[in-house]
Amino acid sequence: MIEYILISSFIIVASILGYALRFLTKSGSVSAVFVGLLICFGLGLKGLILLGIFFVSSSLWSVYKRKEKMVVEEKHAKGSRRDYQQVLANGGMAALLSVLYGFFQTNHLLLAFCVFIATSNSDTWASEIGTLSKRRPYSVRTFSVVERGTSGAVSLLGTMAAVAGAILIAYSSYVLFNLQISEFWVIFLFGFLGNVIDTFLGAYLQALYRCSRCGVETEKIIHCQRRTALIRGRKFLNNDVVNFISGIAPAIAILLMY
Repeated sequence: MIEYILISSFIIVASILGYALRFLTKSGSVSAVFVGLLICFGLGLKGLILLGIFFVSSSLWSVYKRKEKMVVEEKHAKGSRRDYQQVLANGGMAALLSVLYGFFQTNHLLLAFCVFIATSNSDTWASEIGTLSKRRPYSVRTFSVVERGTSGAVSLLGTMAAVAGAILIAYSSYVLFNLQISEFWVIFLFGFLGNVIDTFLGAYLQALYRCSRCGVETEKIIHCQRRTALIRGRKFLNNDVVNFISGIAPAIAILLMY
């Protein structure tokens, strides 16, 4: 009982600290508490550590060379601070899988949880590090050079970052949960696959708008204090929805495989 009280207190303090350091908004901080508590219920401290590795590493990359990313953020719907939608998109399914594991204690649920976190980490590292590439990325839809920060675009640096992000979570899972080496490769490969799915969804289906005042292509519904015009994709498929789908797809694939 005392152990759970201490862990719960740690989750709350960590969420408040995340808000104080501007990693989270107020809504993001509250959501992080609930996600953390649910993960604690199913997978205990080890699950929280894995989630913490994702959150801390991704948050640090998001503030790394922040000034150089300011222009890129004009294309994104949100900044580097995670709100409740971003927290749930990157951690909601992980929390559900953790709760299910708490009831059923099956290995495939544990692997699906790890894969979901690996996908989130791979995608976030690719986005945050890839935008710092000296060379402009290529669109997977048109195979042409596009502006940095464009959804559905890839660069060598971003791809390497995606691989590294997936490997970090796969190795951490391997150590924390005493997994087999084959399971390490499953988490890595499916985690990276989730990033690939995110890229193609971003290129073909994610909503993209154009500002009528400055002409910039952006994911924002409002830009220059004016409503933007949809030029591609589906309105309901914003970045948070794309992140959720790209995370849940490989996790479901794991469940079906096992």
